Amino acid sequence: MAAGYLEILSARHAARLLAGTLVGRLPNATAAIALVLFVRAEGGSYSLAGALAAVYGVANAVGQPVLGRLVDLHGQPRIQLPAAVLSALSMAVFAFCGTDPLPLACAAVAAAGLFTPPLEGGLRALWPSVLRREEQVHTAYAMDAVAQEVMFTVGPLLVTLCVSVWSERAALLVLNAVGVLGALSVVLSPPSRAWRSAPREAHWLGPLRSPGLLALFGAFLFVGIALGSITVASVPYADDHGGDAVYGWLMAALGLGALAGGTVYGARRWSGAPERRLRVLVALLALCYLPLMLMPGAVVMVLLTVVAGVFLAPAMACAFVMVDGHAPSGTVTEAFSWLVTTFTVGASVGTGLAGPVVEAGGALWGFAVPGVAGAVSLLVLLATGRVLAAPGGGAVVAASAENDPNRAAEPRFSSGDRA
Repeated sequence: MAAGYLEILSARHAARLLAGTLVGRLPNATAAIALVLFVRAEGGSYSLAGALAAVYGVANAVGQPVLGRLVDLHGQPRIQLPAAVLSALSMAVFAFCGTDPLPLACAAVAAAGLFTPPLEGGLRALWPSVLRREEQVHTAYAMDAVAQEVMFTVGPLLVTLCVSVWSERAALLVLNAVGVLGALSVVLSPPSRAWRSAPREAHWLGPLRSPGLLALFGAFLFVGIALGSITVASVPYADDHGGDAVYGWLMAALGLGALAGGTVYGARRWSGAPERRLRVLVALLALCYLPLMLMPGAVVMVLLTVVAGVFLAPAMACAFVMVDGHAPSGTVTEAFSWLVTTFTVGASVGTGLAGPVVEAGGALWGFAVPGVAGAVSLLVLLATGRVLAAPGGGAVVAASAENDPNRAAEPRFSSGDRA
């Protein structure tokens, strides 16, 4: 099972790029949890915690495609590192000022989200120049999704560890400082410094002129809502079943489930159209959210949360391949950033929605939100099946870094050839 992953990691620079991206994305991956715990420590309500997490998420959603387009135009080092530093400094302002005055808190959180570097999209743009072969790139997308879940498993535990050893404020500061170091490792690597986007047609919509991408983004908006609502709904449940430690385990369990599912999914090469496979994965994802409404004891609830996360990484890996096939030439980083954006917007809407829902009806109502959101995501995929199945257009743009050190290959795979 691990042979394909080991082959990828043995490629020159691959392990460094993956590790640096994961560390660099740690502040973004833990932001919602760290913000909720910090606001609660400051005496804020669930609604305020959810609202600030939503502010961060919306700002992040605005910044990712903008920064992604700048990366496509100007390269990675000029954009990624300055953005990481500005994001960390903004979160430090929030950590020291707290929630009062509220306008300053909102501005600082918004700036932290806005300047979050698009490391995730950047890594997927780099894989073809590092791995060369198409089948390796597809496996790398699955490995990428699996590795992200390692971060989502470990991240919540790191937050609770920082809180228990130091404080909620220290958690915000330490994780964002570590994130800058991760971004620095990526942008100093030779593939990142050498990478250039493929030639692009000037168009203000960029990848958004692709109907297939718009349909995919719409579906993952609701997947994000499901995940974001679990983040908030788990807080009152944990308060009644053991406190912050239980909350950290619930959040880690989501990542652990996705890690297991993604590992199995990425270990084999899949046949058939990815559009049909994605519909099955999203249907299973929505179905596995429903048992959370049973709200059993902490141990069983953690196990149910693991099951709830199993199909997330496979769905994301399948979506990466579809983005790759539908993105117009020269927009690959921005296209991947838009997927991150729609998912993040959804998660932000989910956190903002779940706060009032939890206050009105308790954790039970909060855990009903992900099941409904997952069902809506499936409906979007079913309604847009014809658009998603249409070829994304574009032949392979293969400017090998061996032949031209100033240009790395950008993947352009036809719809019928995607794994």
